[in-house]
Amino acid sequence: MASAAAPHLIVHSLREQIREHILEGIVSGRWQPGERIVERRIAVELQVSQTPVREALRELESLRLIEAEPNKGVRVRNLTAADLKESYPVRAGLEQVAAELAAGRLADDHSALEREVAALREADAELDGEAQVRHTVAFHHELVRAAGNAVLLHAWETLGIEVWTTLSIRWLSPAPRAYATEHQELVDAFARRDPDICALIKSHVLSCAPQV
Repeated sequence: MASAAAPHLIVHSLREQIREHILEGIVSGRWQPGERIVERRIAVELQVSQTPVREALRELESLRLIEAEPNKGVRVRNLTAADLKESYPVRAGLEQVAAELAAGRLADDHSALEREVAALREADAELDGEAQVRHTVAFHHELVRAAGNAVLLHAWETLGIEVWTTLSIRWLSPAPRAYATEHQELVDAFARRDPDICALIKSHVLSCAPQV
């Protein structure tokens, strides 16, 4: 990395920062579907070596946001609502299992979930889409983490939840939603030890899927 690297790029999370930069470019339309993303240009722009850029691009390729073709380089995929929707049934199944495993733990202590709901209230009030994505994902990450199952957590994280949530909300959910209210209802269900909590979690996740 060049000594005069962009100040917002932190060494220990360089790949993640670059990934977010590229993702933002895709979401904002800087790179249109079918358009080539040039690794070297990104490296020059961000004043970093090409290695972390290549790593970030590989991660986005594994999430099916971009596609690499021999002798043609990397291009943005032409994503549809159906593409975005595919991960939601898998995610719903994982979170349903997580809710079953974490139900007792979260009934006794749901403070981590409450913190994200409080942050969502502020985000909803300010119509802050970035914060809505961040705290929605954090809420569900806390839920899965509370299950205490490393395999389950890894599978959930591998789905790229933040990426798909970002795209779903920013591309396909322009109307404001009461994210805090939806998630508070889930916290309340855990707190009262609702026997239907697993079904509630599954239904909630599926309701967030893009409509096609």
